[in-house]
Amino acid sequence: MHILIVGCGNVGQTLTRQLSKEGHNITVIEEQSSVLKSVVNSYDVMGIVGNGASYSIMKDAGIESADLMIAVTDSDELNLLCCLIAKKAGNCHTIARVRNPIYKKEINFIKEELGLSMVINPEEAAANEAERLLKFPSASKIETFARGRAELVRTVIDENSRLCDKALRDIPSDLRKRVLFSVVSRGNEVFIPDGNFILRAGDEVTIIGSSKNTVNFFRKLGLPTAKVHSTIIIGGGETGVYLAQNLIALGIKVTIFERDAARCKELTDILPQALVINGDGTDKDMLLEEGVTRVESFVALTNLDEENIMLSMYVKSINPKAKLITKVHRVNYDEIIGSLNIGSIIYPKNITADRIVQFVRGMSTSKDNNIEALYKLNDDRVEAVEFIVRNGSPVIGKPLAELNLKKGIIIACINHYGEIISPSGDSVIRDRDSVIVVTTRTGLKDISDILEN
Repeated sequence: MHILIVGCGNVGQTLTRQLSKEGHNITVIEEQSSVLKSVVNSYDVMGIVGNGASYSIMKDAGIESADLMIAVTDSDELNLLCCLIAKKAGNCHTIARVRNPIYKKEINFIKEELGLSMVINPEEAAANEAERLLKFPSASKIETFARGRAELVRTVIDENSRLCDKALRDIPSDLRKRVLFSVVSRGNEVFIPDGNFILRAGDEVTIIGSSKNTVNFFRKLGLPTAKVHSTIIIGGGETGVYLAQNLIALGIKVTIFERDAARCKELTDILPQALVINGDGTDKDMLLEEGVTRVESFVALTNLDEENIMLSMYVKSINPKAKLITKVHRVNYDEIIGSLNIGSIIYPKNITADRIVQFVRGMSTSKDNNIEALYKLNDDRVEAVEFIVRNGSPVIGKPLAELNLKKGIIIACINHYGEIISPSGDSVIRDRDSVIVVTTRTGLKDISDILEN
């Protein structure tokens, strides 16, 4: 497909990398020539310097023949204007990044009136991910499939765990029944495990199953399955507001640290049930005074990656039982962060890019099959993809054991009219089932892509 991307910030560059890697014809538009030059030199894409809301610039970029225009600049209004012009000039699909909470209640109206194909709010998406983790603190990452009925849950194996030093086939049936071990990350290696795979202390394991069964799995391991009751949030930006609103609705006690006094007044009006403290979250004495050693969870959401990381490290040292969530913008910190063991890491730009890539793949699929959900895992080396299976698909009606699957692919879950099935070799995929596939062969566009030709 021919895709225009307006804005080469964190999200724009991540999208450019992922979509160009998948073989799309990409043209990027960016006002800063130095930024554009870096992107064009790094990826096989075309680049135009200019304002993406300019009709002439859009025309030079090929809007009249484009299939999709994605606007991810730092300005919500500019993104919406780009979509309006693209829709009028090229009649293509349009996606806008819209971050301001003011537009939240009006987003359906805006989407309909401007003919937008998709609206994505990185801050709200990041807050929703943090909320899921605080509702299930034993997990280091949670993604949902099948409209929330199935969950992909990641956790780290402790040396005292019942799973440690056991082959998957030898794990007691009360543990492995109705969940599937889909991915194991060990150091820099990633595995799609079989029954002979032996789990070791420090392995990060991804399981998939129904929400009820994943909770039972953690409960039988003796790990917490109930939501936290209290949290400290550092940073009163938009992500902090969205998260606080979600947590207060769940009955969780929320304390927010914010440096800016004027912003604190706004937060007090927006979040009357939260305790808003005008102070520096890096002030250890203030943190101790507000009970950081006793709080059940701690979320670092400042705009400085280094500050968030250091804060989480500090809290881990004085409150090792607290659930930690750290927001990080720069993905090139991955390897360093992985060795620090500071809980769950949230990358807003990756969340945004993944949702858009999911939409793009959905546009590319055949009429008989489509992608319902897509999540990139383990530094983009693994993907979990949910396909809706339509009549005529070659995977329908055969026991899974008889399907000639490509290497590096596992069928992790089947949703049959709301019944979540952890499949065995005897399981059969039916018309209109949704199927979750976990694979190291990234870029699947259709359920038939899992089969050897």
